[in-house]
Formats: sequence, structure tokens, C-alpha cells
Amino acid sequence: MLGLGELELKVMDVLWSSGEPMRVRDVLDRLAGERRLAYTTVMTVLDHLHGKGWVHRTMTGRAYSYRPARTREEAGANLLREVLDSSGDAESVLLHFARSVSDRESEVLRRALDRGRES
Repeated sequence: MLGLGELELKVMDVLWSSGEPMRVRDVLDRLAGERRLAYTTVMTVLDHLHGKGWVHRTMTGRAYSYRPARTREEAGANLLREVLDSSGDAESVLLHFARSVSDRESEVLRRALDRGRES
């Protein structure tokens, strides 16, 4: 995702998969199988994600609990919006994208557009 490093994205994946707030230790335990990370590394990543607005944190006892500030789907939609806004020619980008979608994706877009017209 735009603006996220590799480890930040892995931490976000853990938070999105959880469905509930997690402490640093919980995130570290879920990441343990991938590579050896220090507690302070995960804590720093979560602090950076908080500073970037990707996570909310709440003090739980003496430690923070973290939860995503937006769903994975919302983050993806925001990414698409950023790409369109920075492209210089959003219409051309959308047309190229429209040519690349699957039949299923095309149907989803059609239904969403139809619902938008009905509102």
C-alpha cells in the first residue's frame, strides 16, 4: 500500500486479520513465524503507524492496544483515489483499468454505479 513499508504492511495485515485491538506483544507473537523481530521494533512500527493515521491506540493498563483506523477495503479505496489524483489524467487511468477488469469485477462495478444513480 502506498506510504507503507514492508514491515508496516505486515503489521497492518495482522491487525486487519485480528478483528480486535492488539497489544505490541500480540502483534509480535503473530509475526514470530516470519522472522525474528524485537519487541521494540514492533512497538516503533506501531507508533509510526499511529503517527501516519493508520491505527488508533488506547491505553489498556500500562500498554497501548492498537486497532486499524480503516478497513483493508477502505485503505485499498484510498490508495486508488491517491493514484487517480496523482496520475495527471484520471480519466485515462480509469479507462485503462476498465479494460483490465474481469467479468466479475465489471459486474460489481455496474451494480455499484446503478445503486449510485438510484440514490
